[in-house]
Amino acid sequence: MIISTYAALLAFYYIYLSFNVIKLRKAQQISLGDNGEPSLQRAIRAHGNFMEYVPFAIILLFLVEYQGLASHYCHILGGMLLVGRVFHNSGIVEKNMRFRQIGAVSTFLVIIISAFVMLITRNS
Repeated sequence: MIISTYAALLAFYYIYLSFNVIKLRKAQQISLGDNGEPSLQRAIRAHGNFMEYVPFAIILLFLVEYQGLASHYCHILGGMLLVGRVFHNSGIVEKNMRFRQIGAVSTFLVIIISAFVMLITRNS
């Protein structure tokens, strides 16, 4: 299973995002909320945004792989999601709107393409 590799890599990246929030909370001695601290707000949103989109995208990728999508397309979509999420996080944390846009577009394309492929292969 190809997508399980990308799911595992994204799980490690999720842990990285989680530790980034923990590190900032510890450094700024903020246990709950963000206390108006911009760097912590960005880290929390990067972490939250990941959880809002990645699980759904992974489910769709798993389903298109299960339905028989060719392995090279699974790698393209999985790679797009992984790279897109790294760009998106960098865009939020470093306040780089271009990186954030690249990440968002990549994530949306993976979701849209996967949903479209599921509908096409389901009816074939």
